[in-house]
Amino acid sequence: MGQKPNILNLTLAQLADWCEKQRIKGYRAGQVLKWLHRHQCDAFDDMTDLSKAHRVLLAQHFDIRRLQLEEVAVSVDGSRKYLFRLADGHYIESVLMPERDHDTLCVSSQVGCAQGCQFCLTGSGGLQRNLTVAEIVSQVRDIQNGNSLSQPLTNIVFMGMGEPLANYENLRRALEILTDNQYGYSFAQRRITVSTAGLVPKIGALGADTKVNLAISLNAADDETRDALMPINRRYPLRRLMAACREFPLRTGRRITFEYILLKGINDSLEDARKLAKLLHPVRAKINLIPFNAHPGCDFGRPARERILAFQKVLLDAHYTTIIRQSKGQDISAACGQLRAGAAGMGPGAGRMGQKTK
Repeated sequence: MGQKPNILNLTLAQLADWCEKQRIKGYRAGQVLKWLHRHQCDAFDDMTDLSKAHRVLLAQHFDIRRLQLEEVAVSVDGSRKYLFRLADGHYIESVLMPERDHDTLCVSSQVGCAQGCQFCLTGSGGLQRNLTVAEIVSQVRDIQNGNSLSQPLTNIVFMGMGEPLANYENLRRALEILTDNQYGYSFAQRRITVSTAGLVPKIGALGADTKVNLAISLNAADDETRDALMPINRRYPLRRLMAACREFPLRTGRRITFEYILLKGINDSLEDARKLAKLLHPVRAKINLIPFNAHPGCDFGRPARERILAFQKVLLDAHYTTIIRQSKGQDISAACGQLRAGAAGMGPGAGRMGQKTK
């Protein structure tokens, strides 16, 4: 007999449908999910407001499985990088970043990445597979269950391994669970950000299905440069990407975040800054400038601080909110573009097998 399904994959509607088919009243699904997500329950037998018969039936059909925590690396800035081993032997990483009064968790959506961005270590090993709903949600669930949170975890960013919109259905269901105020984790949608390299058809779906924030990994303001840096641009060039951004529904006060990794001699000139200001003109935008984070095997360089500040000034003068992001966790390879499940590959047996830390 094969492994039973992980019940953490199911949304409220899916579990309620299963309950109805088992002649269990649908409202019991909410009770089960509350135990799983709000009470961090790991055994059906502990769900004391369910009958013994219901608990036995659930245990016959489902498992409750956590990710296997292999290693936690702690940065000098307080960031924590978690290496998780999945049931099939693949590895993923998540990064917990301390802010002034809260924590932000950077979550992965795939094992590896198919986008092939030239500056990103994650994509250098290609895509292994999509994460399941349970594997996405469990990054939040398991880290909340540990003892590493010194302040509230209020923000989630889908900026870890993978292209979130390429795993759209599992992403959508995970977001449904994470934002459920009654049975899930009660994260405010305005405190969740999904970043994409520019998978245009799914940007509209994200805007229609959710109210989360959108971030675009842009990194160039002309098609020639972006084609060279990000192969996805050859399929969805800037004209189409900007059209999707203009059509993305934004609530009052919300803006789309454009992430721009500054690469020495590639996209960091003042002319590049002026082109960026012109490109984003029709969009309610804010800009995060990210000086390149070096990693082994990559020939790109980080611009001088004077060049970074001059680039920022052009955008500020054009009346864009423009922040220079000081990437956290650089000393533990947890910064933007550095995640690769231990930098030793992502397939079975490839991760670093450090001492389990909880």
